[in-house]
Amino acid sequence: MAGTATAWSNWAGNQHSIATAILRPATPDAVTEAVRDAAAAGERIRVVGSGHSFTPIAVADGRRIELTNLATDVRVDRDARLVTVPAGMTLHALNALLARHGLALPNLGDIDAQTVAGAISTGTHGTGAGYGCLSTFVTALALVTGTGEVLRCSADEQPDVFAAARVGLGALGVLVEVTLRCVDAFVLRAHERPAPLDSVLAELPTLIDAHDHVEFYWFPYTARVQVKTNDRVPADDRPLPRWRGWLDDDFLANTVFAGACRLGRAMPALAPTISAVSARALTERTYTGRSDTVFCTPRRVRFVEMEYALPRAALPTALDALRRIVDGLPFKVLFPVEVRFTAADDIWLSHGYGRESAYVAIHQYVGMPYEPYFRAFEQVATDLGGRPHWGKLHYRDAASLATAYPRFADFLAVRDRLDPDRLFTNPHLDRILG
Repeated sequence: MAGTATAWSNWAGNQHSIATAILRPATPDAVTEAVRDAAAAGERIRVVGSGHSFTPIAVADGRRIELTNLATDVRVDRDARLVTVPAGMTLHALNALLARHGLALPNLGDIDAQTVAGAISTGTHGTGAGYGCLSTFVTALALVTGTGEVLRCSADEQPDVFAAARVGLGALGVLVEVTLRCVDAFVLRAHERPAPLDSVLAELPTLIDAHDHVEFYWFPYTARVQVKTNDRVPADDRPLPRWRGWLDDDFLANTVFAGACRLGRAMPALAPTISAVSARALTERTYTGRSDTVFCTPRRVRFVEMEYALPRAALPTALDALRRIVDGLPFKVLFPVEVRFTAADDIWLSHGYGRESAYVAIHQYVGMPYEPYFRAFEQVATDLGGRPHWGKLHYRDAASLATAYPRFADFLAVRDRLDPDRLFTNPHLDRILG
């Protein structure tokens, strides 16, 4: 079960650690044994997923658990539209499993590389005014607590643990099994188009109400955005030609964009020109496809990211401030800004707890300065009541976050009960949870 200790880094390459041991349990019983052994040895233990968080949330300064070998019974209830899977399964594998049974998740984010456990633990989300984060699809889960107990919870069984653990930050235990509510497989029609930012903001309430899923990308140093809407349709009657998918998603959005970013990093003065060219390179297109293939797109250009969930009404104010921040930076920004929308939910540490949200995600190409940019936007977002995405960079601490989450103290009380000796903590959790 244990492997040779090796260095670990996340996808972006901005977080690193060397564990004292690597554990790859194959069964929930082996997870329990690993947790109890770590406790007996006085060592901390941390779960690592696919490494798609930009924060140090997965950094293990003691033992590291990887769930890639964890096998639990996969159970698909087609009639009830429920699926139970190992927590270490990737979303990509889950989507393929569901498709074979004529099912799908109701919504997804931009990528499908995360594990189920990692995605729900950090509040991963997509876009759509009728949908909360992916954790809202969880109907039951099982986790191994810091006391070595296997705890099963749902809305009816251990409801307080359920309200906390659906976005649990890995602070409550090791997730071993997750049951998700699905829907019948469906087809999406995607429409992507360039537009002026001001006109999109002016029509935003109508735009959000008119479509199942809406997002847009603002290109810094320009007044232009790329708008994408996804809507459920009865038939896959306009599939994207393979050459067009390669041209837009592989060549332009990855290969050419990577080259443009490298050029911008070497010659920052060109950044506004690069942004303007990028804004006009992505032209209008409409296509249909299986839901997960439309929701998820390849991301091969490395970056770091901060994302804040804001009260939806605060979005225009936030974007006005962001434009001024970008224009005033002593360095240039090479990545567009992504804006998405979600429904309110009741999960204690969900960014969408109790309110409809607009998410603003800011990025910077790897190797470029970013901290002054991120800190300046964070101040704006905090003043507007924003909540930082748990998997994206931020500089908040427990005292600051406690004011942003009405049930923060309740989460900490569940943590005290499930992990009294702080077996699952690391320096990052010490900062954000206390």
